[in-house]
Amino acid sequence: MSQLHNSIEPNIIDDEMVQKAIEEQCPEDVRELAKREGINSKDVMELQLSFRNILQIDNLWQYENLTKLQLDNNVIEKIEALESLVHLVWLDLSFNNIEVIEGLDTLVKLQDLSLYNNRISKIEHMDTLQELQIFSIGRNNLTALEDVIYLRRFKNLRTLNLTGNPLCHDEQYVLFVVAHLPDLIYLDFKLVSDTTVSISAFPACEMEQQPLTDHSLRWCASNILAFRAGSLQKLGLQKHATAFVEYLNGSFLFDNMYADDTEAAQLANLPGVGTLLQAYPSWFISVCETLFNYGLKEHENREAEVSDFYKSLHKALAANQQEGRKIILDFENRNKKRLDEIHNASSYDIAESKRAECKEDILQLSEALMTLETLIADQLEELIKEFKRNVADIASAFIGNVRGIYPFDTFSLTIFSTMTQCRDLENHHHEKLLEIAITTLEKSVKNELDEDLPDDVRMLLADKNTIVNAVNVSHGIRLRKIDKRESDIFSNTYRW
Repeated sequence: MSQLHNSIEPNIIDDEMVQKAIEEQCPEDVRELAKREGINSKDVMELQLSFRNILQIDNLWQYENLTKLQLDNNVIEKIEALESLVHLVWLDLSFNNIEVIEGLDTLVKLQDLSLYNNRISKIEHMDTLQELQIFSIGRNNLTALEDVIYLRRFKNLRTLNLTGNPLCHDEQYVLFVVAHLPDLIYLDFKLVSDTTVSISAFPACEMEQQPLTDHSLRWCASNILAFRAGSLQKLGLQKHATAFVEYLNGSFLFDNMYADDTEAAQLANLPGVGTLLQAYPSWFISVCETLFNYGLKEHENREAEVSDFYKSLHKALAANQQEGRKIILDFENRNKKRLDEIHNASSYDIAESKRAECKEDILQLSEALMTLETLIADQLEELIKEFKRNVADIASAFIGNVRGIYPFDTFSLTIFSTMTQCRDLENHHHEKLLEIAITTLEKSVKNELDEDLPDDVRMLLADKNTIVNAVNVSHGIRLRKIDKRESDIFSNTYRW
C-alpha cells in the first residue's frame, strides 16, 4: 500500500482529529455516548490515525496511557512529539516520508516498531528500546550491511524485516544478519532455519575480522551448536513455530499479503480507498492475533498430552519393575534358605527334595516374570491406543477451529477468529474496493473526478476490464498468502 498523493492539504494532528478518530474507533454501542460526554484522554489505550495526510505529529501528549499507536500511510517527515507516550508497546510509522530515526528515547517499553516503506538510510538513535522484539524497516534506503551490527544491542529482538533495502542484494546478506543476530527467529517473513544458523557461525568469524587460525576455526566449529541453540532453543524461541502459528502475531501476515502486491499500492490512490483501509488492517490483525493466542493455548494442550503420556508410561514401567524386583528378591531369599538347607541336609533324599523344590520355584519365578511382561505389554498397548486417540482428537479439533468448521468450541471464545474469517475479511475488502474502482471509472469517463490521480492510476482507469483485472489480481495475491498460511498450519499439524 502507499500513501495518497493528491491535492489534499497536509495535516497536523490536532484535538479535533484525535477526538474524531477516537469516536470512530469506539464500538457502535458506546459511540453516541462518547460524542455526548467525551472520552477521558487517560482512558485511551489505542489510537489509529492512518490515511489522514498527516505531515506533523503533535498534540498527543495528553494520551499518556497509549499502548498502541498507528500513524501509517501519511506524509510524516519527522518522528517527534512522542515523549509523553512512555507506555507505548506498538508503534506503526510505515508508509511515510521519514528520513532519520529519532525521537524514540522515552519509549522504553516499545516492543513492536514498524518503519516500513520510508526513506531511512541508517539504523541509529534507538539505544533505549531495550524491550524491542519486532522491528520492521523494509523498503527503506539502507545500503550498508554494517547497520545490522547496531541491532545486536537489542537482546529481545526476535523478528526483523529488512526486505526491499539495497543491502539485501549482497550475496552474504542472510548469513551476515543471522551471524550477528543469532537469536532471531524470523528474518524477512521467513523462519530462520538450523542450516542457516549453523553456516552463519563461520562468516561471523570473518565479519568480526578475526584471523582464521586453527584456534579460530576450532572455536567456530565448537560454537555451531551454541549458535543454533541460541537462535532456536534459548528461552523457547521455537514456541511459535512448534505451535504452528508463526506469522500470525502482529501484522506479519497482513504485511506479507501486501509485500508483493504492486496493484494495491496503485489502487490505494483511488478516492475512498484510504477510508476503506483504515479499519481493514486492524480487523485482520485482530483476527490473526486471536488465532495466534489460540494456537499457543493448543500448543500447551498438545505438550500436556504428550507429557501425560510419558508420565503414565514411566509410572506403568516403574510399577512393573518394582513388582518384578519384589518377586526376584523373594525368590533369592527363599533360594538362599534352601541352599543352606541342602548344604546342611542330613541325608541324600532330603537334599534332593530341597533341590526339586528349588527347580519348581525357578519355574514359578519364570512364569511370574512372564506374566508381568504380558501385563506391561497390554498396559502399554492400551496407553498407546489412548494416546493416539487423544492426539487425533486434539489435532482434529485444532484443524477444525482454524478452518472454521466449529470455531473455538474448546477454547471458549465468543469471537470466532479463523483463517476462514481472514478470507471473509479479504473478500469483503475486495468487494468494497471493486465498487470504488467501478465508481471511480464511471466518474472518470464522465470527467467528474475531482481528485488529481497519479498517471499510473489513471492508466488503470483506461477501461473496465483493466481496472477490474487490477483489483482481482491484487485480491488473488492476498488470498494466496492466506491459503498458504492455512496450508502450512495443516501440514505441520498432520506432521506432528
